[in-house]
Order: sequence, then structure tokens, then C-alpha cells
Amino acid sequence: MKKFVGLLVGAVLAVCGLMLPAVAVGQEAEATREVPEYRLGSADKIRVITYGEESLTGEFTVGGSGKVSLPLIGEVDAVGLTAREFQERVETALKHGYLKDPRVSVEVLNYRPFYILGEVNKPGEYPYTNGLTVLNAVATAEGFTYRANKGKVFIKRADGEKEEAYPLTSTTKVAPGDTIRIGERFF
Repeated sequence: MKKFVGLLVGAVLAVCGLMLPAVAVGQEAEATREVPEYRLGSADKIRVITYGEESLTGEFTVGGSGKVSLPLIGEVDAVGLTAREFQERVETALKHGYLKDPRVSVEVLNYRPFYILGEVNKPGEYPYTNGLTVLNAVATAEGFTYRANKGKVFIKRADGEKEEAYPLTSTTKVAPGDTIRIGERFF
């Protein structure tokens, strides 16, 4: 009987010991990655619609200099601005001597690509889609290799200097221009 009680106590302690890391992992998973509002960058393709002015409406690309060349008003700085901020700049430029009350709409057509490397089957550059998560990115790269660490992901922002570790969950978000690295597990 004493052997049975000893085994039972040992089993309970072992199960409790195994549950502690699961709680810690669950708490770590709550730390989600915040993706800031999208800011325009070189090679982004945008659509500018000026209501009532067909000749001022069209699709444009942000050039390497960070500017968009628009009809009538010329080059307008775009890099680092949100679509809304760029829209306001275009409206302001059109108000100065061209249109009385311009109404402009700006939307991003093609975002900068994201990059994925490490323990995925097809590392490389892929087109960004709105709402992209790390698991979607891995699926785009044809899945994990057998050596992949499926608990953690390393992400370097396009404007960042170093990569940061995040829990690899279904809600970990990716931003345009990010470099995602799936590490190797060591067991």
C-alpha cells in the first residue's frame, strides 16, 4: 500500500511539474506583436482617385526617391506616410492654384513583399496580403521543414535594426517588408 501511495504522489508531482511550463508558454503566447499602421515605401503601387477629374486619377508607383509623380502637381513625398496622410498632401497641393475643393482618395494596390527564411520548404520573397500572419507566411513558403522550431519565430521589421523573438501563434502578425526567420529546434 505504501508503494502505491508513493507512486501516486510521484505521479501527481510529475504531472504538476509538466503543467508548469505549459502555463508559462500560455502566458508567453499572450504577448502579441503589434503591427503599426501601414506606411508607404519605395515600390508600393497606389491608386489616386480625384473625384470629378478623370485626368488626375490613376495608378502610380512610389519611386526610389520616395516620391510619387502626379499629373498637374508634380512630385509629392510619399515614403513614411500613411495612405491618409498622403491623400491630405495631394489635396493640399491641388488646392494651391489648381482645384477649388478637391476630393481625393488613395488606396494601396500592391504592398512591399515580405521575406521568409530558415526552416521552411521554400524560403524567399513573397507578396504581402492584408492581415497576414506568420502561419499564413509559412504556408505560402510551403510549410515547415522537419527541423523547424514551431514555438518561436524571429521577425525583423523593414525599418528595424535587429530581429525580435515572438511566440509562433496563429495571431502573430506580419507587416510588409518584414523578414521572418523560422529557427531550428535543438532536440
